[in-house]
Amino acid sequence: MVSKRRLSKSDDKENLVEDASKAKKQPLSKKTKKSHVHNEIEENDSVFVELLKTSGIILKTGASQNQLAVDQIVFQKKLFQMLRKHPSYPKIIEEFISGLESYIEDQDCFRNCLLSCERLQDEEARCGEEPQSCADIHMGTPYSKSLIKLLLGIDLLQPAVIKILFEKLPEFLFENENSDGLNMPRLIISQLKWLDKIVDGKDLTSKFMQLISIAPVPMQHDFITSLPEILGDSQHAEVGKELSDLLMTSTPLTVPILDVLSSLQLDPKLLSKVRQLVMGKLSAVRLEDLPVIIKFILHALTTTDAVEVISELREKLDLQHCILPSQLQASQSKLKSKGKISSSNQEKSNLDSVILLFDVIKSAVRYEKTISEAWIKAIENTASGSDHKTLDVAMLLVIYSTNTQTKKSIERVLRNKVRSGCIQEQLLQSTFYILSSVLKDICPSILLLAQTLLHSLDQSVISFGSLLYKYTFKFFDTYCQQEVVGALVSHICSGNDAEVDTALDVLLELVVLNLSAMRLNAVFVKGILDYLDKLSPQQIRKLFYILSTLAFSKKHAASSHIEDDMHLVIRKQLSSTIFKYKLIGIIGAVTMVSIMAVDSSGSSSFTQGRTDLNNEQCTQVTSLLQLVHSCSEQSPQACALYYDEFANLIQGGKLAPKAQEWVGQTVFNNFQDAFVVDLDVIPEGDYPFPVKALYGLEEYNSRDGIAINLLPLLFSQDFAEDGGRMTSQESDQKLVSPLCLASCFRLLRLCVEKQHNGSLEEIDGLLDCPIFLTDLEPGERMQSMSVKEQSFVCSLIFLTLNWFREIVNAFCQQTSPEMKGKVLTRLKHIMELQKILEEYLAVIPNYVPPLANFDLETLDVTPPTSTAASAKISQTGKKGAGRKRKADDSKLSSPDTLSKEGSSEGDPTPSDRSQMEKGFTGKEEKISVSLQNYHAFFRELDIEVFSILHCGLVTKSTLDTEMHTEAREVVQLGPPELLFLLEDLSQKLENMLTPSAARRVPFFKSKGSRNVGFSHLRQRSAQDIAHCIIQLLTPMCNHLENIHNYFQCLVAENHGVVDGSGTKVREYHIMSSCYQRLLQIFHGLFAWSGFLHPENHNLLSSALEVLASRLELGEQQPLEEMLSQSFHYLQNFHSSIPTFQCALYLIRLLMIISEKSTAAPQKREKIASLARQFLCRVWRGGEKEKSNICNDQLRSLLCIYLGHTDSVLKAIEEIAGIGVPELINSPKDASSSTFPTLTRHTFVIFFHVMMAELEKTVKSIQAGTAADSQQVHEEKLLHWNMAVRDFSILINLIKVFDSRPVLHVCLKYGRQFVETFLKQCMPLLDFSFRKHREDVLSLLETLQLDTRLLHHLCGHSKIHQDMRLTKHVPLLKKTLELLVCRVKAMLILNNCREAFWLGNLKNRDLQGEEIMSQNSQESTADESEDDTSSQVSKSKEKEDGEEDDESDGEKEQDSDEGDDNSD
Repeated sequence: MVSKRRLSKSDDKENLVEDASKAKKQPLSKKTKKSHVHNEIEENDSVFVELLKTSGIILKTGASQNQLAVDQIVFQKKLFQMLRKHPSYPKIIEEFISGLESYIEDQDCFRNCLLSCERLQDEEARCGEEPQSCADIHMGTPYSKSLIKLLLGIDLLQPAVIKILFEKLPEFLFENENSDGLNMPRLIISQLKWLDKIVDGKDLTSKFMQLISIAPVPMQHDFITSLPEILGDSQHAEVGKELSDLLMTSTPLTVPILDVLSSLQLDPKLLSKVRQLVMGKLSAVRLEDLPVIIKFILHALTTTDAVEVISELREKLDLQHCILPSQLQASQSKLKSKGKISSSNQEKSNLDSVILLFDVIKSAVRYEKTISEAWIKAIENTASGSDHKTLDVAMLLVIYSTNTQTKKSIERVLRNKVRSGCIQEQLLQSTFYILSSVLKDICPSILLLAQTLLHSLDQSVISFGSLLYKYTFKFFDTYCQQEVVGALVSHICSGNDAEVDTALDVLLELVVLNLSAMRLNAVFVKGILDYLDKLSPQQIRKLFYILSTLAFSKKHAASSHIEDDMHLVIRKQLSSTIFKYKLIGIIGAVTMVSIMAVDSSGSSSFTQGRTDLNNEQCTQVTSLLQLVHSCSEQSPQACALYYDEFANLIQGGKLAPKAQEWVGQTVFNNFQDAFVVDLDVIPEGDYPFPVKALYGLEEYNSRDGIAINLLPLLFSQDFAEDGGRMTSQESDQKLVSPLCLASCFRLLRLCVEKQHNGSLEEIDGLLDCPIFLTDLEPGERMQSMSVKEQSFVCSLIFLTLNWFREIVNAFCQQTSPEMKGKVLTRLKHIMELQKILEEYLAVIPNYVPPLANFDLETLDVTPPTSTAASAKISQTGKKGAGRKRKADDSKLSSPDTLSKEGSSEGDPTPSDRSQMEKGFTGKEEKISVSLQNYHAFFRELDIEVFSILHCGLVTKSTLDTEMHTEAREVVQLGPPELLFLLEDLSQKLENMLTPSAARRVPFFKSKGSRNVGFSHLRQRSAQDIAHCIIQLLTPMCNHLENIHNYFQCLVAENHGVVDGSGTKVREYHIMSSCYQRLLQIFHGLFAWSGFLHPENHNLLSSALEVLASRLELGEQQPLEEMLSQSFHYLQNFHSSIPTFQCALYLIRLLMIISEKSTAAPQKREKIASLARQFLCRVWRGGEKEKSNICNDQLRSLLCIYLGHTDSVLKAIEEIAGIGVPELINSPKDASSSTFPTLTRHTFVIFFHVMMAELEKTVKSIQAGTAADSQQVHEEKLLHWNMAVRDFSILINLIKVFDSRPVLHVCLKYGRQFVETFLKQCMPLLDFSFRKHREDVLSLLETLQLDTRLLHHLCGHSKIHQDMRLTKHVPLLKKTLELLVCRVKAMLILNNCREAFWLGNLKNRDLQGEEIMSQNSQESTADESEDDTSSQVSKSKEKEDGEEDDESDGEKEQDSDEGDDNSD
């Protein structure tokens, strides 16, 4: 019954063709079915016809079907019995087959035998009298088999019938289909499918393969694909071999053969052979054949060869070359032919093939964990970026979407590949372009991955995540675009600064990329307006820029509602009584104006087709600006922010000429009316100090001079705040605040620059003009001033400084020598005023300076408390007073909030200045104040200011009243001014080019504090800043060489000793600080991660070209040559390095250059040599030499030395074996003569680094194996001997240096060393003991003494009950016991068990004195030292000389200490 049920089900497939033919034959047989004419029945007296008729089949002639009168099983059984029981058996079989051959010679009869038989049903069944029986009949066998198939089911007849079929089949191979649509070869082959039993499978296989060899290609394809349905399992191996041989000779049959091989049960070796053959042809196959081929390759994978096969597959499978040529061919055919149908069909076919291919791959990686893991491993093992393909990126995304268990692995691989530069933007773009139809289906997973990557701390990984968003939006449909915008909005509302910046940048790119698509999603972007509280000013600018672009870029019906909403939001914020929202409204309004009144001459895609502003647009812009001005004039801070925002807009050159002209005229009039007065009219009033015109650069003999009315304005403001009465004249100017002076002037000079092509002749009088101030020199009168008067003078100085800083910003780029001289004079004035200000701030503990930067980030900024009020420092410092942006810039934090890292890695300028100030203030030690802590209260210097660094000597003409030259004065950029510029440039570079992770802000500081004072800078890109600094490399090299020459001369004159006079010391410190700042700037530039991006490679080449040209002028050199020249150029400065900090920056700079070079090993030796020179040098940093070298800086340089030297073990032995003994034998305050940096104070740093590097080095020594050569064994044994010797030297130093930090290092790294010895050295000793017995013995003896000392250290830790030390004791004791057992096992392995003697070890302290306890006193007589056991073990050598031993008796017996709970 089972076989019968199987037959009825399997008939469904094979009868499809038969049913079709039956339907087509129907018209031919209508006549015959109406009247069963007798002559249509085959009348033949042959044995064949008679036996069939007797068994239940009636043969018909013509087009009529043969009729089956009984059930199929009954027919086969009857016929079999009749043949088997026939008197002439077995001859009757030959007669039967002969009759069959004669019958099927007629093609119609042969066709009837191949088609299904017609069932004869009795009249009752046809009439429905027995519906249940009829239903049973139809349900059981709805279709009948053909006569040939029925005969094939009889074992006696099957071989003969198969032979007949294969003899008949060649007659039809090259014929077309019959008129009734039947394909005779296919019909014949269908008879062999799904037979219950194959009598002679080998013969059938042979005949079938012969048939395939002679058939035409289309028939071969059909025959091959039929094989799994015909052959039994026993023939799979033979057929597989035959097909693999056929595959080598016939390429067109590759697809059907592989399809069949995937369905057969074959030997893995055969599959591997076929797979290798297919791999060789993979690059030449057609795109539509790829799915079947890839399916076979993945099907044939095993766990052992999966990674290898996938690696080869990804190398051979290049979808870019498969898809793009076909697309190109389709486009060419489209151009050649008028019709587009063929090309579109070709493109659709290619698309379907790619989708089908990835469906196969998705199915494989989803259900086969081995394949997904192997694919990830193959991609991970690809080291070179050029070897990565679009398939790699696509597969990472596909696996990420299909297999949830591998998400973490995919994220890790992607991060590593992005960091290393292997997967770059171009590759990602190609992937989305070529495979967009595939990736579109996994859009949610791509967005999830992008969201995860945006949470990273690495900027390159964040950028990659943003690219995923960008290309998903660009290449996918509207639904996916909406999802992208929604995800970006979620990032913006998250509150994470890095995410918000990145998401806003992506939105801005999407607006540029596809403005019309972004308009459809504008409603999502508008929702961000509810989260403005969490955004920084720069982020608010970006948001309003995006919204304004959507609203005003092009008039569009969809943008009208956005425009209305923008106006409503802006007006609401401007009219808000909350000051923060008013500032947000100002930023938004100015940003909106930048789009409304954008300059149409630019190439922006938003402004194409727009002309200059018409009257209506101009009215809208001016009315909005007037609204902003009216809403902000009541607040000096709001007004100043308005001026600054508009100045940034003008500087960007985005304003239309008509609007710019209106703004320029307005601000010119406002500035002149508010701040400029005639010089000859001295202000009169009840001022606390006499008003004088100071800091004028020209002698005005006429009455045309002007002055800045600063002191009266400041006094009026302070008077108004105190609520005093004002005269009518004063009330007219009550809203004019000196806070707006610098901001208003910045806007004025930018407007003048734009209108006059960079010329400032119209306002050059402001560079010369004096300021109405009072005498600012503190002198003796400072002590007599009240606190309010002192604060007033401080505010006056702050405002004057900010005025001069804006003056320098304005006129720094003027080309006139006279102008340059005046700018340098203003720089000198800044330096003078800063010294005066420091003296005032030192005596005013709680002074709050006037604001100079008016972003939202500065609203909560409070100044650092002076050290005069040290008790309040910790409270006020947390509020962001001194904004520390990087751990190594100690000048930016209040003194008590400096981190240990900052005090060591930062520049020494504040402390140096403190020493200088104390040296010059006489007997009274006035407290020095670093103005870097007041960084937020100074106006920002523009990046263009540093063009002053180009200045050498500038000659300034002094003119008389007749404009005749009277004299010439030489104005030079002196060391203080140079240091001032370099410090500011260094801070700017650090803020822009240093990764945010490296300058992480402390937890309690505001998230925007690191950008305070850099608002103008942050509006420029990092690439732009890097380009500007590269332009300054030449003058900075000049200054570096000049400073180098200065110190060379100083060393030659004074033999390296600094002169003791105050002037000399001051000059030395300033020059040292300039040296350090220059090296710091160079290091920050070349360490910029942006150089890894291909688009910035030209910037790196430009920078290296500047350095290389200092040694040799010539044509453009290769990158490697420029790196070598630059390294050599910078290395030459080592001889003049004045301070340890400079030395560390020089070493780090050389390391950065070396890392970019392919010849790094040679440069490593030079770096190690240079680091050793610095460690062996005496550093004289002024009066206090002890504190000149910071611990962390020394640790860094020592790590660099040991990390770059050829032999770490030799270097450690030199320091520990030579330098430390010299230190021990030297006086208390002296140092080692070989290593002067090694003192008693710095010993713990040396000890810590040497122990850590020793442990790291022995870990890198691979564990030996017995298969290694004898030479390898000897080399490793030599390394371990050196390592143990170094370990012994270091461990024994604790007898002299027994401070707690030293002991802690010894416990920690001592245990790690012994653990590494167990894992990686003991296997080596196992098979080296016999041949190198003495060496092994010596090594173990040395280690035994060291471990004994470690044991004593454990006892010392317990006696002193030091929790920091005792926490290491349990693990160390366990490790020591494991060592004893492991040595015993090694001896047993080498047949030396008798040589191992185990004794008990007494508890002793570091001095070797026994630690007496209750148990130890009782058991003293029974205990024995293990050095005795060692001697005994040595004496127990076997006579054959094979054994020797080392007793490593370190096992601790007693637990007699009462403080065991401390473990």
